[in-house]
Amino acid sequence: MKLNHINLVVSNVAEAITLFETYFDFKCTEVKGDNVIAVLEGTDDFSLVIMANKNGQAEYPAAFHIGFLLDSADAVTETYEKLLSGGVSVGKAPGKIRDSFGFYFTFDSLMIEVGYYE
Repeated sequence: MKLNHINLVVSNVAEAITLFETYFDFKCTEVKGDNVIAVLEGTDDFSLVIMANKNGQAEYPAAFHIGFLLDSADAVTETYEKLLSGGVSVGKAPGKIRDSFGFYFTFDSLMIEVGYYE
């Protein structure tokens, strides 16, 4: 069994599409309505569904996050630098987090982890 998709709620679907396509190798394959819902395809046949919150800003429980596992510490640093140079607010630079090297940042109320496990 494998995870087929996940649905995330955001306040701005178009901005989320740009983030995931530009920095995380997703490709938007479908947009419904006026950026109400979008389907993005990633690696390993994984689908990321992005849906607009009808009430504005999305709210996730404390510590809820999604994580991206990269192939090396250098790749983590490169992703951080790319996000930073693209104007994304990424906060603290990558560093040791338990048994990994990585960083967290928040985009549209969604916490995102980028890391490499040594």
